[in-house]
Amino acid sequence: MRETASRTARRTSTEGVRLGERLRQLRVAAGLTQSELAGDRFSKEYVSQIERGKTRPTEGTIEWLADRLGVDAGFLASGVATDERTRLEGALSRAEAWYEAEDEEAAAAFEPLGAAARATGLPELQVRALVGSGLAKMRIGDHRGAVELLNEARAISEAESFSDVERADVLLRLGGCRYQLNSIQTALALFNEALGLAERSGLPCDALKANILSWRSRCWQRQRDFEAARDDVEQAIELSRGVEDLRTIGAAYFQASLIADREGHWVLARNYAERAREAYGELADRVHVSQLTNNLGGLNFLLGNTDQAVELLKESFAIALDLGRDADAGRAVSSLAQVHLRTGDNEQAEEQARHALQLLEGRVDYVDEVGSAQLVLGRSLLEQGRLDEAETAFLAAEACFGELGSGSHRAAAWVARGDLATRRGDHERAAELYRTAAEALQDVRF
Repeated sequence: MRETASRTARRTSTEGVRLGERLRQLRVAAGLTQSELAGDRFSKEYVSQIERGKTRPTEGTIEWLADRLGVDAGFLASGVATDERTRLEGALSRAEAWYEAEDEEAAAAFEPLGAAARATGLPELQVRALVGSGLAKMRIGDHRGAVELLNEARAISEAESFSDVERADVLLRLGGCRYQLNSIQTALALFNEALGLAERSGLPCDALKANILSWRSRCWQRQRDFEAARDDVEQAIELSRGVEDLRTIGAAYFQASLIADREGHWVLARNYAERAREAYGELADRVHVSQLTNNLGGLNFLLGNTDQAVELLKESFAIALDLGRDADAGRAVSSLAQVHLRTGDNEQAEEQARHALQLLEGRVDYVDEVGSAQLVLGRSLLEQGRLDEAETAFLAAEACFGELGSGSHRAAAWVARGDLATRRGDHERAAELYRTAAEALQDVRF
């Protein structure tokens, strides 16, 4: 709390110095002395204190001084005219609304706002424009561009004029981008720093903390530390219930479902997924509804409800296609391919796996889905006796999972290659691949 109070004092001091300098420049430009500007309302000494940043005038005093100088009160207070700031804030609000509505035009709407925000010299508007543009670029798959913008926002947010909560929010966005680029260790460090800032701030920010915990649980899942992942997501659910924020609740239950699925608790995973989909449905967030419908399809298949699974996966595909979300459509088609593979329809599995790969082409943030589709393709080809083609697909899957940095995913590729080697009669090579897969799946604790 003392640190927060200290930052607030420094921020007030810095803003006061800037305001005082503007006041002095405007007074000199108007040809007035300090006594003349003060008039009968204030003393010369009071004006001098304002100009030297020793005193922060009230809003009423700023308006009175601005009127005396013939300038906009907003310009005197912040260096930006009220009308100009209002126009920029309106443009940012519209771009943010497009982003929340999953509109692909959000990236284009944010594009000119970065330069406009820089021109104002107002750090808070600059960070708002940079973060918004970064998130919009992430949505269209330009993660490298997003990282550049979010790093710039992070640097600006280090200024004394920002609170720890505001810094934590920027770190959360940057961590999410790093996660989607499969930089798991970097993302984990960013989420840890963000959570520390939020907790030390002393400010009410339970929704922010819940979102940080939900994202951090993804990192633990990638590292196969499901106990840590479960702890984080349980805290996230508890915090989200307290703030009654549907988006935060949906995110927490989404991750809880994924963890329960990985641990083999499929009924519980389905329950969590249904709760998450209900929350996103109330928000009319069709993107997350589509993703959760895909997951529910997979869970119903695991629970033996094949017909319902196919119906849900087709529904997920239709929503994603309607939204223009090719990558999510590819995920749904890949899931359908897995269902057909496991039910013995190898030709249909091959066709849908190839379709999924077309839809997922170039999406580095969906490398896990690309690898899974390659694995299904290879399995379907293996069952059709097309061994050389199957090997090409298995090697492609292994390369994708190598980028992902997931031992369990790579183990699946090694098992598939082991099955291929067995089919070719190379039992020594098969045993070597199976052994490598088994070692990768061991949970090592130090």
